Amino acid sequence: MTQAPVPQSAITRAWESDFMWSFRHSPVAIVSFVVAATLIFAAIFAPLIAPHTPFEPGTLNLMNGFSKPMEANEFTGETFVLGTDDQGRDVISTILYGMRISLFVGFAAVTFAMVLGVTLGLVAGYAGGWTGTIIMRIADVQLTFPGILVAMLIFGIAKGITPIHLRDQMAIWVLILAIGLSEWVQFARVVRGATLVERNKEYVQAARLNGRRPLGIMLRHILPNVLGPVLVIATISLALAIIAEATLSFLGVGAPPTQPSLGTLIRIGQGFLFSGEWWIILFPSITLLALALSVNLLGDWLRDVLNPKLR
Repeated sequence: MTQAPVPQSAITRAWESDFMWSFRHSPVAIVSFVVAATLIFAAIFAPLIAPHTPFEPGTLNLMNGFSKPMEANEFTGETFVLGTDDQGRDVISTILYGMRISLFVGFAAVTFAMVLGVTLGLVAGYAGGWTGTIIMRIADVQLTFPGILVAMLIFGIAKGITPIHLRDQMAIWVLILAIGLSEWVQFARVVRGATLVERNKEYVQAARLNGRRPLGIMLRHILPNVLGPVLVIATISLALAIIAEATLSFLGVGAPPTQPSLGTLIRIGQGFLFSGEWWIILFPSITLLALALSVNLLGDWLRDVLNPKLR
């Protein structure tokens, strides 16, 4: 008498799925995931990992300023692995805390852009008519301008209408709004195209005959079937949002000096590059490059996995 096969656990089924098989056999995906996960973990737990608290004036010692990496300071005798900046702040600590701002802005901006773009894409694709035409014409007009210029324009307008005494406090949220409004177009265009295909399928027609309202059809029937491309765009857009935040902060129109991001740290280090203090700009730049590149490569891998035509 043959025994019934032992049912596999959910973890085993997930591990043996096509998705995980592709991940296990992609060295680029594995390395990118490890790098991105390590940097994100380090940023989240920066208060526990960072050797110093770099942005509290009471903890700083100006005598430690411009300490070279792995060399004892000539005045205090302290040694810093990656050196210090002009204020005596440990570069490792500033990078960890700066990554927190960059990642927060990136995740928040992409989430905002995704919600806005998916909503407008669903409405444009399902409703059609003048509503869809107006939404997509706005998207086409925005695509004619570089994203960074759109973000700078929105940031300038939003900051201009913000009360002066609240500008530093609201700078991060204004930055999120600016980057999010500059990146919603890609989500909207992809979701609209997928919605145009899905709305004529039998399951959507059946939902209409059963009396479901358009909002319920879009959310419960069409949306789950267009999330694959949205996930890919969100991953790639995260890398672009981090770079956009760094660019804006480097230009001096992003994160304030009291809440410095990686872009702000690079801008600060650029001022000392030609005087010989190369480490102040080098290590934040390498961190930004590693973070953006690893997330971008993960997005490329997701695109190939979730799109069978690219395999």
